[in-house]
Amino acid sequence: MLPTPELVKSYIAAGLNCSHLEVSGDGAHFEAVIVSEAFAGKRLIQRHQIVYAALGDRMREEIHALSMKTLTPEEFQK
Repeated sequence: MLPTPELVKSYIAAGLNCSHLEVSGDGAHFEAVIVSEAFAGKRLIQRHQIVYAALGDRMREEIHALSMKTLTPEEFQK
């Protein structure tokens, strides 16, 4: 069974405190807008690593591709 955007959203939300989270996709390729205070002071690669850590093994086993916009709440407001 292919994961749904809602399922991927729940995986991210379970592992990362987000103030805004949108996920879309077709079961193999997903796009996400993730807003979290955890990204403050972090470079882009570090932000992505935080999301990958929240997803754990699901990134290898269930999710083929994930394109992310990772923003702090301040960046999201702009």
